[in-house]
Amino acid sequence: MKQLWTFFFLSFLCSGLFRRTHSEKPKVVKIGSIFSFDSVIGKVAKIAIDEAVKDVNSNPDILSGTKFSVSMQNSNCSGFMGMVEALRFMEKDIVGIIGPQCSVVAHMISHMANELRVPLLSFAVTDPVMSPLQFPYFIRTTQSDLYQMDAIASIVDFYGWKEVIAVFVDDDFGRNGVAALNDKLASRRLRITYKAGLHPDTAVNKNEIMNMLIKIMLLQPRIVVIHVYSELGFAVFKEAKYLGMMGNGYVWIATDWLSTNLDSSSPLPAERLETIQGVLVLRPHTPDSDFKREFFKRWRKMSGASLALNTYGLYAYDSVMLLARGLDKFFKDGGNISFSNHSMLNTLGKSGNLNLEAMTVFDGGEALLKDILGTRMVGLTGQLQFTPDRSRTRPAYDIINVAGTGVRQIGYWSNHSGLSTVLPELLYTKEKPNMSTSPKLKHVIWPGETFTKPRGWVFSNNGKELKIGVPLRVSYKEFVSQIRGTENMFKGFCIDVFTAAVNLLPYAVPVKFIPYGNGKENPSYTHMVEMITTGNFDGVVGDVAIVTNRTKIVDFTQPYAASGLVVVAPFKKLNSGAWAFLRPFNRLMWAVTGCCFLFVGIVVWILEHRTNDEFRGPPKRQCVTILWFSFSTMFFAHSMSKENLLCHWLLFGF
Repeated sequence: MKQLWTFFFLSFLCSGLFRRTHSEKPKVVKIGSIFSFDSVIGKVAKIAIDEAVKDVNSNPDILSGTKFSVSMQNSNCSGFMGMVEALRFMEKDIVGIIGPQCSVVAHMISHMANELRVPLLSFAVTDPVMSPLQFPYFIRTTQSDLYQMDAIASIVDFYGWKEVIAVFVDDDFGRNGVAALNDKLASRRLRITYKAGLHPDTAVNKNEIMNMLIKIMLLQPRIVVIHVYSELGFAVFKEAKYLGMMGNGYVWIATDWLSTNLDSSSPLPAERLETIQGVLVLRPHTPDSDFKREFFKRWRKMSGASLALNTYGLYAYDSVMLLARGLDKFFKDGGNISFSNHSMLNTLGKSGNLNLEAMTVFDGGEALLKDILGTRMVGLTGQLQFTPDRSRTRPAYDIINVAGTGVRQIGYWSNHSGLSTVLPELLYTKEKPNMSTSPKLKHVIWPGETFTKPRGWVFSNNGKELKIGVPLRVSYKEFVSQIRGTENMFKGFCIDVFTAAVNLLPYAVPVKFIPYGNGKENPSYTHMVEMITTGNFDGVVGDVAIVTNRTKIVDFTQPYAASGLVVVAPFKKLNSGAWAFLRPFNRLMWAVTGCCFLFVGIVVWILEHRTNDEFRGPPKRQCVTILWFSFSTMFFAHSMSKENLLCHWLLFGF
């Protein structure tokens, strides 16, 4: 019995020592950061991440007694290099990674993060396809392109345009962004007419860019949305300027890649600035605050005034702070930093020289992930909090217009209030903001230095004529008939209505009339309508009756010629009153009515005076009897005596 108690005591002591040893916070926590060092975003992010690590290590309220140690790797936006650098991280017992920057790299290393349970906090991946269901350890600390494309669709809808052309970089970033734009436009009954994909390395291939722009010039829409990388975007604008596509009639809407360059390289070189005049640009909105203004002052010292701060630098700083606060909560909840070998990697490592067994699984990765997602903080980018689908709350964008030597703020977009000239954070205080009275956007200086809103499209240079079927009628040629001596010229009421409607359009529409029928008998209108569905005609003009079987296969305009008899009569408003019922009784009507009553009385006297004593007597009495009976017929009072009739008249007025 004594030996048994000794065993339990030693077991309890050992377990207590084990928990105490592993629950102590480490002195140093290793984190990684992977992005493209040479990009505009990467240059700013590197400084911002270093400064955030310094602020964490100097703040006694966050991870007190524990220091952050960050290791940065350059992915150069290459999926292969990103995977290689991520593998290096996994050999160093990393508990979290700030990044990646590019969608291609994110798709590659997110699978690795899932297996090794290391959270990825990306400050720049906007690809909307990065789903938390597929990539549970991927946390987007910036805004998804799903919202940016919603903002662009709102702009297109606001100005009344119906079709756009999308120019995009042909990789995960570009394709998925344009797919989101297509969905947002479709929800507003708008569409993408043409998608022009460019190779990610096409910045140096001017011929490919030129060929793409020439194809766009031949199309009808003049609204171009450009969703590419920085260098490729400026190359497109340069060639567009050369082709005259940055002038009147065109509209260019650039995603946040351009605003990032405008913020970081302000002012842009005059050559580049000249090529983007009149462009609408989106920029992720970050609320103004004392913390943000103070950081901008510090930034001038940190960067040596050689590089301006952009929005993604703010996101990078907040990502480090979010990871630090998540780790702080993780430690306070009793979490500890420990790693274990991956069974499958252990087996593979023994069969080769890849040293895969050096990669370990972060045991507390799932708990740390929950702590990060549950953290609420106010950073440089405003309120940092996540929705159930891992998106940031309160997404919003600035809408700016490139004009002159700088940019103009023309409005904002948020998923709470849509387009507005009021700051989104002010509108979030209202449950249902009233946007009907306030302007949606300020005036825009469009390409060509004009304030007149472009109509959005022109007739394309390679456009085809509309083939309009016209029946060769034998009867009722007033509706439609062929002009003698011509083949495709017609006249008549239907032709005049159609021509007037076409002339009201703000653009040219070439039309070719095609006769249908043999001219000897009226053709079958049903068969002529069916030829629209087969592509022989684009439409039909004529006195085509709207019947059920035809409405099932084609759409009809509103009827412009009504059939049947119509009575047109003048209408004069008359006052109504108690004696309004007498208005139809004019003088002639009263005379005729009196004569009819008198005639009835005479007829009754002729029939009754032979047998009825009441109809006899002196001539005067008989005349009074005739008049009395004629008058009494108006009131159905034939049985009343003359005295009763008189009383009735005096009492009731008739």
